[in-house]
Amino acid sequence: MDNPICFDIEIPARPEYLSLVRSLVVEAAELDTSLSQERVEDFKVAVSEATTNAIEAHARACRDESIQIRCTLTDSRLECHISDRGFGFYPDQVQVLPEPDDPSRLNFDRGLGIYLMRVLSDEVDIQTGPEGTKVSLAIRLSSGNAPSSPAPPERP
Repeated sequence: MDNPICFDIEIPARPEYLSLVRSLVVEAAELDTSLSQERVEDFKVAVSEATTNAIEAHARACRDESIQIRCTLTDSRLECHISDRGFGFYPDQVQVLPEPDDPSRLNFDRGLGIYLMRVLSDEVDIQTGPEGTKVSLAIRLSSGNAPSSPAPPERP
């Protein structure tokens, strides 16, 4: 593939559009036959988590604007970029929660989104500020480079 293939969509900041985003990820991933179904499903969850966070950011900011999603397929990777116009957040001020396998984690019904993005993607970049947040997620396409079970990220 000499030129990257890009898919761009804008969705209203409403949860009922998450299925459209998931479908976009699957369609983009299916253009590369080296990805296992499990890997595609994992990445779909990661992108869905980022999009859910963007939808919630718009709700908190009372924004009516669309959320932008771009999926790009190259020879070596599948990337998804999710951009919102919420208030942004300070990653160092995100509440540190117990590990997912810690029984006390059951006391929290939220807070796994960024963790899941990091576990289910090969690369995660979060750029945030008062004008919004852009989350970039990527998985490598070469089956030799993709871990079969990604190791959990180190916690801050």
